[in-house]
This record gives sequence, structure tokens and C-alpha cells, in this order.
Amino acid sequence: MGLARIKIILVEPAGPLNLGSIARVMKNFGLSDLILVNPQCDRTSFEALKMAVHAKEILENAVIVNTLPEALQGCVRAIATIGRDYDGQLPLENPRNALPWLLEEPEKPVALIFGREDRGLTNQEINYAQKLVFIPTNPEYSSLNLATAVSICCYELSQLAENFVTEKIPTTEIAPLDVVEPYYQELESLLLSIGYLYPHTAASRMEKFRHLYNRAHLQTTEVAMLRGILKQVQWAIKNHSQIENL
Repeated sequence: MGLARIKIILVEPAGPLNLGSIARVMKNFGLSDLILVNPQCDRTSFEALKMAVHAKEILENAVIVNTLPEALQGCVRAIATIGRDYDGQLPLENPRNALPWLLEEPEKPVALIFGREDRGLTNQEINYAQKLVFIPTNPEYSSLNLATAVSICCYELSQLAENFVTEKIPTTEIAPLDVVEPYYQELESLLLSIGYLYPHTAASRMEKFRHLYNRAHLQTTEVAMLRGILKQVQWAIKNHSQIENL
């Protein structure tokens, strides 16, 4: 049941052979929900279907979206995989330590994000994730094939799920990522307008805000409250002169 909630998200996959191999390994280890963000190849091409073997239905049922936020709609947790130097705020974890966190969410969809074959994920795309996974490899040849990286993570998830027991604790309505994202956009716009943020440093500052709120595990009602505060601040700024004359 835990694996059924996990979305495997591929950002701009370009190789049909990789796509087919990924579908096959997903079925090998009990995953089935594949989402393709702006794919650069045909998921139903001869090469993809040939590599998928008996997992063709995973390719045929794959959901295609234009952007990563669309792929994450409804998800409350997301881990991004990274295979390059990273100087951001999130710690890099290996799959065995990080992936149990996805299984801890008992009911809502969660996501595991993989980047492009040639250059991985952009910094902006990384910011949509709450955790980062790095697969340790031989430093003399550290580059991993996309399908291989997916295989390692799917294997780890299947092994973890066999013995994973979710504690019955009171559940709260953790806000899906697509509910939190508009708040980040509104917050950035407001902070730019009042001069707290500057355009050339906004991305790095907002990354810190994202990490702060991610640690808080915001509930849907809390996001609504925060957005209400922003709207009231915007109203107060717009009506500043009227307020002073009261």
C-alpha cells in the first residue's frame, strides 16, 4: 500500500531506452505511478516499449505534464535526487536514510523526483523538494545512468516497505505542495515590493524561507492563515495614507 502512493517523476527525460528500462524496474519493485514532465521523447516508441518488456502499461498510463509543480499536485512530501555539486541549504542524504521519510506519510501522495539525463535538475526545481538524495558512487566515475539511479531508489523503497510499519498517530491535514507554492510566490512578491528582497538575491533568500516552512510541516489551514496575513499586509500598504488619517 505504501508504494502505491509514491509518484516517480522524471523531468524532461530524453532517452526512450531509459524510459522503457524505468517502467520495467518500477514494475519489478511494485511501483506504478509514473509522471513525465515535458518529455523529450515518445513514451510509446518502439525502443521504449521494447525495453519495458512486460511493463508497457506503466508507459501507456504515464501522466504527462508541462511543469514540475503540476507533477507535484496533491503531494505532501517530495524528495529530489541529485548527481552534481550542490551548495544549497539542504543536506545530502543517501537513499537508505532518506527514503523511509516518504513511507512515513500513511495516506497522501508523495514524490521522488529525477532530473534530466545530461544536467539533472535546476536549482529552481530542487527548491520544490523537501529532501535531497545523492547516490554515493566511485569518485573516479561518479556519473550514473538515469535508469540505474531510478532502479537503486526503487529497490531501496521496496526493501524498506516490506518491514515498514506506520505508527497510528493523530493525523493532521498537511498542506500539499501545490497549496504551499502560491504562498511562496505571494511572499516573494511582497518582500520584493517592500525592499526586503532584491531581485539578484531573491532566489537564495526564498530558498531559506522554503526550508524554514518545510521543517514546520504546514497544515492547509495554516497556509490559508499565512496567505490571509499577506493579503492584509498588501491591503495596509495600499491604503497606508488612509490608515494614517484615521
